[in-house]
Amino acid sequence: MAAQPPPPNKWISWLSQIYSSGKGPVLGTVDVQEIEDKAREVMKDNSTAYLYTLKSAGTCSTDDANRKAFERWKLVPRVLKNVTSRNVETTILGMKVSSPIFVGPVGKQGLVHADGELATARAAAAVGVPMILSSSSSRSLEDVAEANGPNGQRWYQFYWPRSSDENGYTALVITVDTMIIGWRTHDHRIGYSPAGHGFGVQQGMADPVFMKRYGLTARHEHPKFPFDQEDIRKKAAAGDEETKQSMFLASQWLAETGSGIFRTWDDLQFVKDNWDGPIVLKGIQAVNDAEKAIDMGIDGIVVSNHGGRQIDGAIGSLDALDMIMRSQKVLDAQKSGRLTVLFDSGIRTGSDIIKALAIGAQGVLIARPIVYGLAIAGQAGVEQILMQSICDLHITMGLCGFSDVNDLTGKRDELLVKVDYGVGTLLHAMQIKSEQCAC
Repeated sequence: MAAQPPPPNKWISWLSQIYSSGKGPVLGTVDVQEIEDKAREVMKDNSTAYLYTLKSAGTCSTDDANRKAFERWKLVPRVLKNVTSRNVETTILGMKVSSPIFVGPVGKQGLVHADGELATARAAAAVGVPMILSSSSSRSLEDVAEANGPNGQRWYQFYWPRSSDENGYTALVITVDTMIIGWRTHDHRIGYSPAGHGFGVQQGMADPVFMKRYGLTARHEHPKFPFDQEDIRKKAAAGDEETKQSMFLASQWLAETGSGIFRTWDDLQFVKDNWDGPIVLKGIQAVNDAEKAIDMGIDGIVVSNHGGRQIDGAIGSLDALDMIMRSQKVLDAQKSGRLTVLFDSGIRTGSDIIKALAIGAQGVLIARPIVYGLAIAGQAGVEQILMQSICDLHITMGLCGFSDVNDLTGKRDELLVKVDYGVGTLLHAMQIKSEQCAC
C-alpha cells in the first residue's frame, strides 16, 4: 500500500504560508535570540522598561542556569517510525487544549506595548492557547477576559487576593515563590517601581471591595504608554491630585498583595475552602514541596524558579523538574490523575518543550518570548511566538520518532541523555543509551 501524505494541520500550514508568500514572518525571523535582540532595539528609547522585564535576580546566574540545564539534556531521535500524522492536543486538568503550551503569567505587559495584556489575550484566543493572567497585570481581569473572548481558555495567577471565577478563569495559579520581591539589581540601582507609581496594580483598581474602602468605585484603567516614572513623580510633587491618588491607591494595594508576610501551607486551606476550581502552585523547586502539595490535595504544580527573577544562584528549573520527577510519590500521583505537573522557566524552542515533557511535565509555560513578540508587533507578534513554538514542537516531535505529544511525558530514559560538555563524555553517554535501548 502506498504511503499517504500527512493530513493538513494549522501548524504546518502556518509554516507553509511563509514559504508560499515569499515573505518572512511578522517578527522578521523565527530565531528566538534574534527576536530578543530585535525587541531590545525596538525598545531602545524605553530601555528601562525593557530591562525590567528581561533582568533576573542578582547576577542573573539562575536565568543562565535555566538555559544551561536545557543544554545538558540531549535528544536521541528514533527513526523509521510511521509518524506521518502527528497530534499535539492534550488534556490539562480536565481541559482539552490544542497543545501543551500555556501563555505564562507576566505582569505589567503594558510596559512594552500600548495594548498590554489585551493584545496577548487576543493572540492566545486566536491561536487557541490557554493564557494565565498575572495579578500584577496592567489591565483588569475583566477587560482581559473580554479580550480573550467567550471561547478563550484562561487561568488566573495571584498573590493571595480576590476570586476571579466569575470572569471565566477556570483555575487558580498561586505563586508561592514571591512572598517578597527578589534581589533585582537593575531595579534597585535606579529605584524603578512601576507598581509603586500606579502601573501594574489595575486588578486592585477594578476591585469594588478594595476601592469601596476609600469611597471610590471600581475603574478599569489603561495606563499610559510608555510608562514614565519620573514624569509621574514630578506630577505628584507638583500637587496633581489624580496622580497623588493613583500612587496612594497603588501603595495600599501593594500593602495588601505584597505585604511581606510569608504564607504557609496552612494558609492554603483557606484558599481551598473558598475556591471551587483547580488550584495550581507555581514556584515549586524541591521534591519535598511537591510531595507536600500532594498531601494537601493540590491539583497541580508548576515547577518554576520565576525565570530566575527571585533567587540568584539557584538551580536550573529543568534540573528541579528532573529531581521532582524521580519521586515515586509524585509519579504515582501524576499517573492516578491526582497531580498535574507543569513546567516553567527557560522554554525557548520545540526541543525545549520536548525535553521538559520527556522528563515528566504535562505542559509548559512560555513567558519572556511572549514579551519579545508583544514589544515588536503587539498581538501579531504574540501570535507568531505561539504559532512557531507549536509548529517547532510538531516537527521536532516527529523527527524524534513520536506521533502523539501525550506519549512524550515521562520518556526521559528513552529519549534523553544528560551530558557534560566534551566529545568524550557525549560518546560515552551515547554508548550507554545504545546499550539501554538494545532489544
